[in-house]
Amino acid sequence: MKTLKHCQNLGTNAYGKVIKFYFQYNILKYLKIMIIEFAIFLLFAPLTFGQNRIQIIDSMLTIIHQEGKLNGNVLLAEKGEIIYSRSFGFANQVTKEKLNENSVFCLASVSKQFTAMAIVILKEQGKLNYDDKITKYLPELIEYENISIRNLLNHTSGLKDFEQLTNSREAKKYISTRLVNNIVRNQNIVEFFSIYKPKLNFKPGTKFEYCDIGYEFLGSIIEKVSGLTYSEFLDKTIFNPLEMKSTFVYSTETTQDNINNFAWSYIYSESLKKYQSVDSLSAKENIRIMSDGASGIYSTVLDLLKWDRALYTDKLVSFSSLKEIYEPAILVDKTKTSYGFGWLIRQDPNYGKLVFHSGGDRGYICYIERNLDSDKIVIILVNYSPAVDPIDIINRNLYNIPLPKEIKLTQEQIQMIVGTYKLQMGPELRIWSENEQFFIQAPGQKALPIFAENELLLYFKVIDAKLQFEKNKKGKITHLYFLKGGNKTIAEKK
Repeated sequence: MKTLKHCQNLGTNAYGKVIKFYFQYNILKYLKIMIIEFAIFLLFAPLTFGQNRIQIIDSMLTIIHQEGKLNGNVLLAEKGEIIYSRSFGFANQVTKEKLNENSVFCLASVSKQFTAMAIVILKEQGKLNYDDKITKYLPELIEYENISIRNLLNHTSGLKDFEQLTNSREAKKYISTRLVNNIVRNQNIVEFFSIYKPKLNFKPGTKFEYCDIGYEFLGSIIEKVSGLTYSEFLDKTIFNPLEMKSTFVYSTETTQDNINNFAWSYIYSESLKKYQSVDSLSAKENIRIMSDGASGIYSTVLDLLKWDRALYTDKLVSFSSLKEIYEPAILVDKTKTSYGFGWLIRQDPNYGKLVFHSGGDRGYICYIERNLDSDKIVIILVNYSPAVDPIDIINRNLYNIPLPKEIKLTQEQIQMIVGTYKLQMGPELRIWSENEQFFIQAPGQKALPIFAENELLLYFKVIDAKLQFEKNKKGKITHLYFLKGGNKTIAEKK
């Protein structure tokens, strides 16, 4: 996830890994965020009496902003009509310029849906096929002759990603001997793989594993097939036809100062106890990542709404192609993944079919969620991190979803549940009861209340998450599942 003036040292972790709304699910991080959200929930809950759903959403977002946990733009629309749009905080901390609906944010990995659409357009033009091997267009990658364009689109290629490569001896050698002006471009990534041939993590098509490198390769394929630069092709086929006038691919010729309504990004410094400009935290001699395909697109909430409306029409591609974009990939063992072409996909029992994506980079956090059944969209663009993720409370009110009915359990049922549960590859979670009220606590975190829906299902009131308990043949609870956003994480009872 590498974008504007990305002065990230290839030997360090990307700033953009601060918060990802759904990717690389981490229950401990979620519990930390939930604790913040619960505290905010207590503040705004008394205000919601008598308010309609939009007023409740606005009350919640306002208090999150006042608590210093939201600086950005939020837009909600139904069937193309904006039902809520508000800007919270500053676009520029120094000048005190405020954000507005035309403020331009980095989209980070939300850029992938545009890269995927460019590939679909080229397919409809008859210039490529999804099942073409990538060596047809990038012959220097002969080591990866079994990887198809489809594998790149749906993250089933098996390619190693940036984080697995940046500290390698080969990467350090390449950087020291072959980089020009310390800038990494698409051709550098292709060249690195052609020279050093990093081994695949798995056989293509056998597993889903999110991979930025795959989308960098797609960016190179777009240029090879179209004869245009990645930026030129997206301008010609997507941005200009849709009149997305504030949307563009960042290039070395672009600077923040010549972008109208630019939203500068900031990260909270624990040592300084304040937000600092991301550029002020960057080392002067670091590598600049300027590759296209996985990231690098900038846009506004209003332009993203134009994008949303076009995706209900055949203005860009046919309806049959649009349908394929939103179909989850199927692995060789016939297992379905949760990813299509540039979109995560989830069939939610409360909401319907959701297609969504998150992105995070250098202080920017972004999220777009489209409901294909009810034609609703949520767009969140943030330029201060870390931030509270408000999507659950937004959706609960946007869709008028009531909380489950709380019940009281017997002392016997309570005693079966309480105890310590060990997450796979994670910490222990402690669950206990006080005065018939359940609490859950992760190491180093405050306790969070949970409520009983039935004897084997507890739920959180702040976010749409549940704990599902399972018994063995003897009737004893042996483990729980943490359920959130279609994800399921298991924890064994000790």
